[in-house]
Amino acid sequence: MTDEQGPAASAATGRDAAAELAASGALDELFARIDAGQVQMTGTDGLIPGLIKAALERGLQAELSDHLGYDRGAPEASMFDNSRNGSTPKTLATQVGPVDLDTPRDRQGTFTPQLVPKGARRLDGLDAMIVSLYAGGMTLRDIAHHLHATVGTELSYETISKIVDEIGEEVLAWQRRPLEALYPVIYLDAIVVKVRDGGHVVNKAAHLAVGVDMDGVKHVLGIWVQTTEGAKFWASVCADLANRGIRDVLIVCCDGLTGLPEAIEATWSAATVQTCVVHLIRASMRFVGYGDRKAVAAALRPIYAAADVAAAQAALEAFEDLWGGKYPHAVSTWRAAWERFTPFLAFPPELRRVIYTTNAIESLNYQLRKIIKNRGHFPNDTAVVKLLWLAICTIEDKRAREREKERGRPADQRKAPGRLVEGQIVTNWKKALAQLAIAYPDRINPHL
Repeated sequence: MTDEQGPAASAATGRDAAAELAASGALDELFARIDAGQVQMTGTDGLIPGLIKAALERGLQAELSDHLGYDRGAPEASMFDNSRNGSTPKTLATQVGPVDLDTPRDRQGTFTPQLVPKGARRLDGLDAMIVSLYAGGMTLRDIAHHLHATVGTELSYETISKIVDEIGEEVLAWQRRPLEALYPVIYLDAIVVKVRDGGHVVNKAAHLAVGVDMDGVKHVLGIWVQTTEGAKFWASVCADLANRGIRDVLIVCCDGLTGLPEAIEATWSAATVQTCVVHLIRASMRFVGYGDRKAVAAALRPIYAAADVAAAQAALEAFEDLWGGKYPHAVSTWRAAWERFTPFLAFPPELRRVIYTTNAIESLNYQLRKIIKNRGHFPNDTAVVKLLWLAICTIEDKRAREREKERGRPADQRKAPGRLVEGQIVTNWKKALAQLAIAYPDRINPHL
């Protein structure tokens, strides 16, 4: 049996055993007492904590018997040097409420339980629940209140903080993991977060980078909270990516980030920085009246759908003649971004569809905003990175579970969403890669 099959098989066995007991009528009296309110399911005196207590204490006694070399009450007990010596009370916090355990002891003090280690005050499942609640956007104090209100478990702010902090090393390892030597395309976008800085709460930009590898698979490369302005910040980001193994990037698609082109050129001299066309369209229509939006959007299309730079320039001049008087901001937006927009026009349609927008990462940011909107502010930059990383993992795991439930169904009956970003494959990537190989043969071919 594989590791992947094991937990599922165990869970199925447990469900089958419960179903068999219920079908046999052995639980009818218990169900009646539950229906009458005489037995609670969770909480200090709940049925489930009681079952956990019985199971753990039975397991601990079995461990002690194995340690001593004989079972409780065995006639040969007197032949052994070590023996049982009562028990020590301990309260264990769990997902279903506190469980009061009697942990057995031995006279020589050499017994070290594995099921519930010495010093342990929580079941592993509770830690996972706390991390999951944190990843869902709850603050530490909210989690403490939630656990008390729902399962009656009392945990201090400091304890919950320590549990969450334990994943810090995992986050750090992810942020420092080695990367591929070449990413044909990297998307950059940001989400605004509130972070405490000294005695003030300030807005900071948490930038996410998503790279497309040679197989067309997207990966979140890292998260960086902007602590300095412009070129200095982006120089540190590029240095981090280069130090982790990226030797070349063909195209970086972003939203006119100050200082990024200079930092890119200093790190990967041959890389092209491409302004996201969708961002450019949105920016140019920011002050367009509602009644004119459809007409203006239609008039902009010939610019970014042009066959080449000359055709795009002619389309922009035509747009200016038609709408420049009423909406000068729309025209100035395109002219200001022209140098970083025009590289897009040199690529064929298959490749344009890959690089014209950062929508993939924007979709991720939309989900992240929903998670952090009720948090107020973060205590520091590290907390921002930690939560965003956890949230990305949670989003992808949730989608994976939904897909797993629908496995085996006909395609027209599957409604579960695909991957949001991490692990997603770019549509028609093979055609796009073929175009990249033509445009950049010396840089692409060594990696094919």
